[in-house]
Amino acid sequence: MISKVLFRVEDGAEMELEVSADESLLDAAKKAGIAIDAPCSGNGTCGKCRVKVIGGKVESANQRFISPDDYANGWRLACASQAESDLTILVPAAARAYKNRIKITELQTGRDKTAFEHFREELRNMGYLDSTPKTQDSGIELLPVNIGQPSPDDPLADRERLLRGIAEKRQSQPAETVNLSLYALRKLPRILRESSFACTCVLRQETGGGYRILDVFPASEAPVLAGFAIDIGTTTIAAVLMNIQTGKVLATGSEGNSQIRYGADVINRIIESTRPGGLERLRKAISEDSIIPLLRGLCHSARIPPEQIYRVAIAANTTMTHLFLGVYPDNLRLEPYVPAFFQTGQLRCVDSGLEAHPDAELILSPAVGSYVGGDISAGVFSSMIFKKKTYSLFIDLGTNGELVFGNDEFLMSCACSAGPAFEGGDISCGMRATDGAVEACRIDDASMEPTLTVIGNEKPRGLCGSGLIDMIGELFRCGIINARGKLVREGKRIRHDEYGMGTYTIAQNLSITEGDIDNFIRAKAAIFSAIRTMLALLDFSMEAIEDVYIAGGIGSGINVQGAIRIGMLPKLPTERYHYIGNTSLYGAYASAVSCGAARKIAEIAQSLTYLELSAHASYMDEFIAACFLPHTNGALFT
Repeated sequence: MISKVLFRVEDGAEMELEVSADESLLDAAKKAGIAIDAPCSGNGTCGKCRVKVIGGKVESANQRFISPDDYANGWRLACASQAESDLTILVPAAARAYKNRIKITELQTGRDKTAFEHFREELRNMGYLDSTPKTQDSGIELLPVNIGQPSPDDPLADRERLLRGIAEKRQSQPAETVNLSLYALRKLPRILRESSFACTCVLRQETGGGYRILDVFPASEAPVLAGFAIDIGTTTIAAVLMNIQTGKVLATGSEGNSQIRYGADVINRIIESTRPGGLERLRKAISEDSIIPLLRGLCHSARIPPEQIYRVAIAANTTMTHLFLGVYPDNLRLEPYVPAFFQTGQLRCVDSGLEAHPDAELILSPAVGSYVGGDISAGVFSSMIFKKKTYSLFIDLGTNGELVFGNDEFLMSCACSAGPAFEGGDISCGMRATDGAVEACRIDDASMEPTLTVIGNEKPRGLCGSGLIDMIGELFRCGIINARGKLVREGKRIRHDEYGMGTYTIAQNLSITEGDIDNFIRAKAAIFSAIRTMLALLDFSMEAIEDVYIAGGIGSGINVQGAIRIGMLPKLPTERYHYIGNTSLYGAYASAVSCGAARKIAEIAQSLTYLELSAHASYMDEFIAACFLPHTNGALFT
């Protein structure tokens, strides 16, 4: 049976489609590109894909995530519901808030602006950034040329006339080492005749030697040579548009990764890619639904056309780079976890479908392992730990946790499967860092009353990663939960269900359960046990760590003392901890503005030693020991 289903998006458009009786409402929405948050990819384990039936009949079991009152009022899980008749379905704004209201690193405000400016100063000190176009290491330059008008005595073709003019101007550059792109050739006849055969060329120095003319403009114009840097995260995408001659930031922005409708974690997305048409759906979700709209918006803000983007640099984890390029990723999740590539070699934007100059170079930061990707190569570069004499620990907290330890002599990296808890997945009250998310809290010891800091100053709807860390840290500090995460105090905010499961009420219609706390404890244990295992294999103690650099969107809001209290981070003096912003985006920015920085990031990737934690039995022992608050070995935190 085929039913007509009208999806009515709250504060948005309507879309009607035909749905078969054996197809879930979530699967139908995915195919139509309707954004419904489903961190578990429709496995029925997260309870986030709530929709409301406002007309028609559905077949749907009463899921444990839907209260009897909500069920009676038409609320259902989209993943567990099928149409039995024509339907009208309301998709609440909360179900799609991840798509366009995620709070991430901003390069031009607050702590993130300070971190980014400090990074740019480091680039200047290393010679990778110079505000003078002639000395900036971008590999792309503007060259004005007056080639003289043709005549019966000199009827040389436009292309050859231009190459001759460039050779005459650059006496050391023979004409045969300069090539003209098809894009520039198509513009050339009109440009030359509109500007009396005087023009400005955009030249790129080629890797194998010589130059390529990417573009031509009338001599009267002063075009901006733009670069585009992208951090493709599992949950969010951040980007910066810059002038690659000067490094000046022209516009910044962010967007939810539309792949999220296929699952919050990379494993669910890899599985989706193995289904018929899945790989192409994922590629389009990340490129056409996320990056391209973001690129258009930034270009509009900066008042430049996408065709004036001459270099694009991307930093992302290994799965995201595979899916972005449309490369089959299934071997990443299968032992021995071998990716299709670490480095891509020379690519052009036109090959990926991105809107930019068709000959624009596409640079992807190289990966190190299946779960230590180019975002970490870029991050290590941005942290500058590779040139320090003292030992540093770099931690990127996102959908998963990646770690790097070392100094200017060695660098070791690993990744831990912390799961999606830090992004709100597997947590009944969890959500991503959008409006309404609790990002910090304080609990009064005596009354157990919480004081909440909420993104957007809205009514609290859930806990994002930093809020979850803060909440559990406060519950433990106040003695409301014990070392196992069980509620041990009584009060008006604490209740137990018929099965004995305890719940702490945070606000009206918002609670955290003992099950949530248990899921979080496993996530924090993965981080701490990874640190312990890596240091032990290198024969280092925790005290050897002189500096801890925390990167990623979650890191910006972490209460370090609270994270130490619950055993997520090592007990070190708090002054050793430093938040350094979105280092993946910083590294992509550096690659876009500097050829030297791009080469250095590639060198760092090759020098990183990748530790596969699953191959070491000691990791599981450490993990089990860390599944308490703060740890079974209390001496580590006293």
